[in-house]
Amino acid sequence: MAGKGVFKEILDGDVFKYYVDGEWRRSCSGQFINVQNPSTRKPMFRVQACTQDEVNRCIDSAKAAQKIWARTPLWKRAEALHRCAAIMKEQKAPIADCLVKEVAKALKDAVVEVVRSGDLLSYTAEEGIRILSEGKFLVSDPFPGNERNKYCLSSKIPLGVILAIPPFNYPVNLAVSKMGPALIAGNAVVLKPPTQGAVSCLHMVHTFHLAGFPKGLISAVTGKGADIGDFLTMHPGINCISFTGGCETGIAISKKAGMIPLQMELGGKDSCIILEDADLELAATNIIKGGFSYSGQRCTAVKVVLAMECIADQLVCKVNAKLAKLTIGMPEDDCDITPVISETSANFIEGLVHDARHKGARLHQEWRREGNLIWPILIDHVRPDMRIAWEEPFGPILPVIRIKTVEEGIHHCNANNFALQGCIFTRSFDKAIMISDAMESGTIQINSAPGRGPDHFPFQGLRDSGVGSQGITNSINMMCKIKSTVMNFPAATYTMG
Repeated sequence: MAGKGVFKEILDGDVFKYYVDGEWRRSCSGQFINVQNPSTRKPMFRVQACTQDEVNRCIDSAKAAQKIWARTPLWKRAEALHRCAAIMKEQKAPIADCLVKEVAKALKDAVVEVVRSGDLLSYTAEEGIRILSEGKFLVSDPFPGNERNKYCLSSKIPLGVILAIPPFNYPVNLAVSKMGPALIAGNAVVLKPPTQGAVSCLHMVHTFHLAGFPKGLISAVTGKGADIGDFLTMHPGINCISFTGGCETGIAISKKAGMIPLQMELGGKDSCIILEDADLELAATNIIKGGFSYSGQRCTAVKVVLAMECIADQLVCKVNAKLAKLTIGMPEDDCDITPVISETSANFIEGLVHDARHKGARLHQEWRREGNLIWPILIDHVRPDMRIAWEEPFGPILPVIRIKTVEEGIHHCNANNFALQGCIFTRSFDKAIMISDAMESGTIQINSAPGRGPDHFPFQGLRDSGVGSQGITNSINMMCKIKSTVMNFPAATYTMG
């Protein structure tokens, strides 16, 4: 049961507290926000509706704690992350239980998310030691007109206070992927969880509390976006924003945030190009994995299949056979397809399906929906005039566009506003490299579905898919700035002979 056991401190009656100054507190607003269970469409949890004054306190505490944390030896910062990783894995069951109840994630996948987050922290601790222990030494005389009388020592120092905003679909893992690099680099963190996923995040934050991080270094504030959203992103005490979520929200944040570093991943319409020489069994397996895991609610999900016409029938047949084996139902039953996050999302997905069917696409499965639970559909013979060809459904529906040439597939990929990932299935190494070079996306997978991990790989999008690069190494570097100290000496007089 969420909030019980070692987590009882974070619960006040039936309302979860927010975290500041190393303590769990009730908001003085006296107001709460309901967190709905997507499966039942009924309120499941309640979290605090924090005020702007409480946000100010979190940021003030973070600024003070960060100054001390930045002077804490790197090995001690790494030790703290390792402790948190161990606790997080020990407490995987109650955290996973929250993920099942508030984001409708199958239990097996919820447990994997928590364990993966612990592993990410451990790797971050070690990678941080490697990156941050290195400095750079330069001398002046290689540049024309200079003598060898200036020595420059440069090193990485923290930015200050990092605002971390994760999405609903991986609230624990994507929060940790921001918090870990920020903390090892010597920063403080203010976490603004998504409403759906807030309770999972609060449980996760308590593992940092149990690991003994300094008071004030980490805060977690829940609240209405209208009350504290803009206030947080425009706050002068925030020195960097790491956001994962919707494109419109990301663009709005970037316009308001001012001159601070931004790290944003804003979604994708990941194209999957299937060539005539592809291993169709491998391709079909990855289309199912990439397009339908977590009901398609992943930025790195396969969002459109671009299949060469000569093999499209065979491919569709194989995908349909595998699609029929997926289990559909509730997350508690470990089903493959579970309810999508909200009624709004379900309605949007339904609109895409009806638009495609009205314009002549072929649905290989009947449309079926019960509440937020949508049965998976492969939508064939999709044309560019259909919404599903371009819009990101974030649900268990997948369009197939039949192409006559590889150039058609590349053009469709590059014509989209999103450019996060893509994939190519072919037995030809030469073709794979040439097509990958032509596809304008942050990452191209060869003979595999798109995916974020392993978490130390670079992860970035182009165009509306975001700014900056993620992955543990890139995030650590991004959450630092370079500081140089130049030592000046009298110019030496050298004599020869």
